Parts: sequence; structure tokens; C-alpha cells
Amino acid sequence: MTGGRRKARGLALQALYEVDSTGHDIESAVAHLLAAGELSAENDAFVRGLVSGVIQNKDKIDENIRSFAPAWPIEQIPAVDRNILRLAIFELLFDNKAPVKVAINEAVELAKAFGSDNSSKFVNGVLGSVSALADK
Repeated sequence: MTGGRRKARGLALQALYEVDSTGHDIESAVAHLLAAGELSAENDAFVRGLVSGVIQNKDKIDENIRSFAPAWPIEQIPAVDRNILRLAIFELLFDNKAPVKVAINEAVELAKAFGSDNSSKFVNGVLGSVSALADK
């Protein structure tokens, strides 16, 4: 199950990155990735829920990024890191289905897989601060 969820989060990240970088339609980006993703129906729904949740709450999520990474204007955060943060902050503050440690660990793993050498440290640092809100 964990492997499926991790893969699902990776696909959700790819969809968010594609939409953020290119302006493509969110539904077609998700459908295209899911068609090739070979996930269970449950994890397909998980991807769709993550992506739609991030899109619906993007302004509030971005406010949190601005608050917890004030040295980094959101437009200057690399697109991969920005979307990893959006995904994790959605899970931490809005979705509340994954335990805090799981959401942070998954985000750090995504940063290691898709980001730069410093991405995992940056993501972990920002989410460590955000997690204080999630614990309330």
C-alpha cells in the first residue's frame, strides 16, 4: 500500500508541476498521467483528490509557503520544490488524512527524487515549521 501511495504522490506532483509550468489543463494532465500510471482505483482517486485539493486551496497554501519561507518569493522557489510544498501543505493542513510524519517524509522523498541537491533540506525545513500548525 505504501508503495502505491508513494507512486500516487509522485504522479500528483507531476500533474501539479505540469500545470504550474505550462498552464496545461489540470484534468487532461491528471488523466494522461493516470493512464500510464498503473495504479489501483483507490490510488487513482487519491491522486485526483490530492491534485484537486491543492488546486482548490492554492492561495491559502501559498500564503503558508510565504509565511514559512519568507526569504524566498514563491515565484523564485524552483517549480518542483514549490509543488512538493503545495502537495505536503495540503496534506498537513487541509486534508489531515496522513499522519504529519508521513506527509513530511513523503515530501522529503519526492524532493530527493525530483528536486535538486538542496531540495530535501529546504522542503524538510519549511514543512517542519508548517507542522507546528498541523499539530494544533
